[in-house]
Amino acid sequence: MLDKIKIGLQYSTPKHALTRLVGKLAAYEGGKLTTTIIRWFIKQYNVNMAEARNPDPTAYPTFNAFFVRELMEAARPINNDSQIISHPADACVSQFGPIEAGRLFQAKGHYFNACELLGGDSALADEFMGGEFATLYLSPSDYHRVHMPCDGVLRQMIYIPGDLFSVNPLTAANVPNLFARNERVVCVFETEFGPLAQILVGATIVGSIETVWAGTVTPPTGPEIRRWNYSTTGEQTISLKKGQEMGRFKLGSTVINLFPKDSIRFVENMQPRQVTRMGQPYAEHLVK
Repeated sequence: MLDKIKIGLQYSTPKHALTRLVGKLAAYEGGKLTTTIIRWFIKQYNVNMAEARNPDPTAYPTFNAFFVRELMEAARPINNDSQIISHPADACVSQFGPIEAGRLFQAKGHYFNACELLGGDSALADEFMGGEFATLYLSPSDYHRVHMPCDGVLRQMIYIPGDLFSVNPLTAANVPNLFARNERVVCVFETEFGPLAQILVGATIVGSIETVWAGTVTPPTGPEIRRWNYSTTGEQTISLKKGQEMGRFKLGSTVINLFPKDSIRFVENMQPRQVTRMGQPYAEHLVK
């Protein structure tokens, strides 16, 4: 019975108000209390602070500052081969594979629709029809900055309101249409192989989602989809290099990548539940 209750709580619909309260607490400068919480979190989740640019827990004024801590420059080497696409985050591969009939595989027979994931934009979804996708889950112990898997020029950003379900493997296996129901920020880039969608999916107690060009995108939340279009030519262009930071979570969640048809091939050893590190080879750009 207790196990059933626990599972029910894992994928019950969370309240935005509670999540935002947790977000405010995570941003609170609590001195010794904050340091105590950070030390507990490091021990509880076996966080490798040896990789952090500043490994001292007392150096972080808020829990959020610790959660999005920078790593040492050499901690995540980036492959310089222009044909290699790198993992955008420290994560675990949830699922990956072809986008079939406009659908992405979630878990245990659950699928979700690419058009819904992209906020109902059918023209944008068509750009990835027959392509490939990968869903990458960031656990509490992971480094929570998200980087570019390849060189790209920002074309569009879309904020899509939604629920804040947990996105852990248990929830993915039990909540239908999970990733197309949660709050998310879709970032669309132009690359050498065509469009790339990098989607930052919110989750339970995610205090905010940020991008390097716009700052905090959420909160505040709202009932409507919001879109920002960016020039891909001229002086106002936002160009990001492979391995460059593009966003971050406060606190944890999931990144989904969408690739167009016949544009990439995932590395041979990639498989579900595989632990990834930002900068490691992820896929190969197919030369046309």
